[in-house]
Formats: sequence, C-alpha cells, structure tokens
Amino acid sequence: MPRGDKGKYTDKQKRKAEHIEESYEHKGVSKDEAEARAWATVNKQSGGGEKKGGSGKTTSASEKKTARSDSAKRAAKTRQGHSRTSGSSLESQSKESLMKEARSKDIKGRSSMTKAALVEALRKHG
Repeated sequence: MPRGDKGKYTDKQKRKAEHIEESYEHKGVSKDEAEARAWATVNKQSGGGEKKGGSGKTTSASEKKTARSDSAKRAAKTRQGHSRTSGSSLESQSKESLMKEARSKDIKGRSSMTKAALVEALRKHG
C-alpha cells in the first residue's frame, strides 16, 4: 500500500477521518494539517486500515472482560492454597508449604521435622 493510499480503510474509518478533518478546518487549521491530524487520529484509534491475516475470530469486549474475570478468579483460588476442611489436606501439601504453616503457628523444632512429623504437629496445634 503506497503511502497516502486510503484504499485499505473501511468506509466507517473514512467517514470518521472526514468528520475529524472538517472539525479541524472549522477551528482554523490548514487543509493539509487537518487531513494529517484526522488520519493520525483514525490510525491511533483503530490501528490503521484493514489488516490481512489473523485468526478470523472476533472477541467482543464483554467476552474479553468475562475471560479476564474468570482468569483472575482462578488465580485467586490458586493463591488461597488448600482447604483445611478435609483431614487429608495436610498430606497433599508440599513440605515447604507445611513448613510455612508451622512457622506461622510458631511450632518449635519444625526445621528438623519430616513431612509426616510436620503434618502431625500441625494437627495437634489445631
């Protein structure tokens, strides 16, 4: 596409540029400057003319927002760690995780404990 060729722009983009250009001319900006500013604005807002390629899949803003929200909820759930409701939840944790919990409960001798000992101490400590 040679420089200055507007053939790849949609009709909507062309109308928008024309409207912006008229607005600048009304404010006293020269014709050439108004045109340059108008197309710069259209390019900034829409990324330029029609592009080749892509997946062809269009995702609406609301779908993107929902996907982001779902992703954030999954991430928050992951950060919460294991639930303490089941008796086997302590066994399913890593030793490092058990060590952190023991440290937060100030269990003495935790550094030399095995994983099984940490589980037992945490159960007793409540």
